[in-house]
Amino acid sequence: MNYTESLAYLDSLGKFGIKLGMERIEALLKELDNPQDKIKTVHVTGTNGKGSVSSMIANILLASNLKVGKFVSPHLVKYNERISINNNDITDDAFALVLTAVKQAADSIVKKGVCEQPTQFEILTAAAFLHFALEKVDYAVIEVGLGGLWDSTNVITPVVSVITNVALDHCDKLGNTIERIAMQKAGIIKDNVPVVTAAEGDEAIGPIRAVSMFKQARLYIYGRAFWGEEKESTMDGQTFTLHAGDVYSSDYEIKLPGEHQIANASVAIVAAKLVSKQDDRINELALHIGVANTFWPGRLERIAQKPDVILDGAHNPNGAEALRKALDKYYPNQKRVFVIGMMGDKDMQQVLHTIVRPMDLVYTVPADGGERAAKPEALANIIGANAAPRSDVYAAYLDALAEAGEDGVVVICGSLYLVGTFKARLLEEKARCH
Repeated sequence: MNYTESLAYLDSLGKFGIKLGMERIEALLKELDNPQDKIKTVHVTGTNGKGSVSSMIANILLASNLKVGKFVSPHLVKYNERISINNNDITDDAFALVLTAVKQAADSIVKKGVCEQPTQFEILTAAAFLHFALEKVDYAVIEVGLGGLWDSTNVITPVVSVITNVALDHCDKLGNTIERIAMQKAGIIKDNVPVVTAAEGDEAIGPIRAVSMFKQARLYIYGRAFWGEEKESTMDGQTFTLHAGDVYSSDYEIKLPGEHQIANASVAIVAAKLVSKQDDRINELALHIGVANTFWPGRLERIAQKPDVILDGAHNPNGAEALRKALDKYYPNQKRVFVIGMMGDKDMQQVLHTIVRPMDLVYTVPADGGERAAKPEALANIIGANAAPRSDVYAAYLDALAEAGEDGVVVICGSLYLVGTFKARLLEEKARCH
């Protein structure tokens, strides 16, 4: 297959949806000679913060002059973003090459009657492992797609496991209590492999601790074994001190705003320090350079000033709370105008009521062109008087700019799909102007 055919193949698999379970991915990887066993990995799960933490860990390893793969999801503009080495997205040609190999393996196991057709995410997971094995990466940072226990990435025995946090999301698939979701996340814990987490509260930490004890996996909990203390914080970045008991204290700088990113950075640093116990190529300087170099798109990402324009993929109550806290901190008195689009299966009431204040102006838009996207009218009804539905995200954005004026802030949020849709439109409009 060429690149265009690879994309068409992936799109054709979209209709299979999400199916948790390990039989398809295990059969597929076996057919490919188990590429995941040929690389060292770090495994990252959590309700929010997976992307930031994965990026920071990858950047620390990269600052140690290592060859580092990274597998994340979803993508914002194109599939290639999901599979990268040393922060360079997989090329179209390499993408087509591994997709062709994985498709052949998938066709083969289906034909043999080993299992049913693997899902789109399983195909992408296998493609990532194959690419990293072929390229002989030193490490690959692997981000879980959904949950942990039954996620198709959960075929690895990593050097360290990371659970960023646990909050309510994807309740239809993972369970409708924090404990049940925590059990799913704790599914990535392996025998004698250390675990780092920033999960909070007994409902989340209880299951993680129980599985860690059962697997004899050493557990490091943010706020207990280690913690970050803010020194200075602006939209341009933050300085904080990372403490680990009485044995370690060091100042770090990050470019990512928001209180939650101090926790994320702390988790990433401790995870990388645990990797360094087995690999002396990773040193203290690399920890500082790696987190300082991390930029994460679509999360409190400021793309313009006067007015400030912020993109944020906050799509669940926990993400909404982080966004609201950041806006209250960095823009306490500025006029806020929102462009919001969400998926209809999310907790729309909770997210919208967390982000939007009574005096804020909101344009509601479709998050993307798919069936899952909530109707702009439905979102506007939840918000109330200050919300106006719009059919086009770019037109809504132009209205929001006019409303905010130079001193206000425009926030485009509610779904990573919306952020991706908006970025793609922005590129189109820029191309048209030139």
